[in-house]
Amino acid sequence: MDNGVILAKLESLQHCVERIQSRMPSTVESLVEDYDLQDIISINLERAVQLCVDIAAHILADRNAPTPNSMAACFDELRKEGYLPEAVANQLKKAIGFRNISVHAYQDIDWSIVFSIVTTRLTDFSDFVRHINAKLKLW
Repeated sequence: MDNGVILAKLESLQHCVERIQSRMPSTVESLVEDYDLQDIISINLERAVQLCVDIAAHILADRNAPTPNSMAACFDELRKEGYLPEAVANQLKKAIGFRNISVHAYQDIDWSIVFSIVTTRLTDFSDFVRHINAKLKLW
């Protein structure tokens, strides 16, 4: 496995989370009214989810694990391989749903849900980084 690839993706993931945290909306209304903030948050959430999927796929390919049939299944496989606890895998599977709406049906985004995600679920990404690093000992 190319640990450099994983490390670069983990660092990009942390950057996405930091970018969201630096522009954290104070209320749902402030998010609904600020189109630039919506873009910053939605793009960085999309990237964060995609980076988690990319990292999972890279690890699974190296381990010759079964090829997942969906993005969400990547996290199930990482759980089976001992990289993630069930709770983290389940939360990241839920994040796939947001990513799909954001990428494919942007006009249907419910900004109150996005507000809830950024104010209560950003730690899911930090947990992912922590568990992957603990298993691979990258730093």
